[in-house]
Amino acid sequence: MSDSAELTAPGPDEGSGGAPEAHAAKGRKEQRLGPVVRRGGQVVPGTADQRLLDTRGPSDWVHGDPWRVLRIQSEFVEGFGALAELGPAVSVFGSARTPVGSPEYEMGRRIGRGLAQAGFAVITGGGPGAMEAANRGANEAGGVSVGLGIELPFEQGLNEFVDIGVNFRYFFVRKTMFVKYAQGFLVLPGGLGTLDELFEALTLVQTHKVTRFPIVLVGVDYWQGLVRWLTDTVIAQGKAAEKDRGLFRLTDDVEEAIDLVTKP
Repeated sequence: MSDSAELTAPGPDEGSGGAPEAHAAKGRKEQRLGPVVRRGGQVVPGTADQRLLDTRGPSDWVHGDPWRVLRIQSEFVEGFGALAELGPAVSVFGSARTPVGSPEYEMGRRIGRGLAQAGFAVITGGGPGAMEAANRGANEAGGVSVGLGIELPFEQGLNEFVDIGVNFRYFFVRKTMFVKYAQGFLVLPGGLGTLDELFEALTLVQTHKVTRFPIVLVGVDYWQGLVRWLTDTVIAQGKAAEKDRGLFRLTDDVEEAIDLVTKP
């Protein structure tokens, strides 16, 4: 793992979401460590997740791991405290690289608006692109817009349409919040992060760790290749059961997608 976490304003295809660093103006280095922001000469190497998972580092990290548990615990406490009274909510995922004004962006915006009008809060990763679109739609409709950020080497911070924001150091804590405080997932076209969140949810439903948790893939053209592979390869070769094809739904219809996650 790289120990470098020094930031400058990345280009449109760099970083965690492909959008420029929002606050690293004029090439000044910036680093977000949970709620802490470091700039210039105060930037420190690596991220919390890197240090937790890297076994090649100096031995002081080994001896420090028990104390790191307290930081992890504090993230759970902060997340639970911020979201405990959120009410009904749906988590919406999608690419940080989705351009503003594109059909996919506008679809995310309509989804956020529709969820808010149905009385549901919208939870996203808090970044740009499809996440911003869903937060924006919810915000415009007068709903509750939640962003769960993550410490990354090239992190752009929470988008301007987030009403309740929580920044996390550890992915696994953040992913717990996405599931615990939502009653379903809407998944827009996205990349590896979106796939990670999708398959995490599918596994939780398949293993009955969560019950009555609808997962809807929005965008037939984008997702049908993945669905075909799951059906024709994974299920066909016996690596998953035929019934697992029913763990998710696929649609292009925004209203149908909203109904699937909001109605019993």
